Amino acid sequence: MINFLSYTFIIIGIIFWFWGTFHLLGNRSVLFKLHGLSVADTLGSMIIIVGLLLKIPNEWPLLILGIISLALWNTMLGYVLAFCSTKEVENE
Repeated sequence: MINFLSYTFIIIGIIFWFWGTFHLLGNRSVLFKLHGLSVADTLGSMIIIVGLLLKIPNEWPLLILGIISLALWNTMLGYVLAFCSTKEVENE
């Protein structure tokens, strides 16, 4: 049962990865596309790590650290990119 649940989480995470990539094909602005991609990639990666946590529970400290790092890094990267893009618009 744990293996089934683990593989289910991993497959759902991969689906989130592809779903985020699918947003790049739309006609929206670059920031909207980037936001959709980063959110989907972050959630997909976190769900994959949860699947790995179920598969190899002995490595829980590293996997929890990975989840925390993903949440912080991708959030900060999004803020930095949004800040940089608004500065370019104001300078023009």
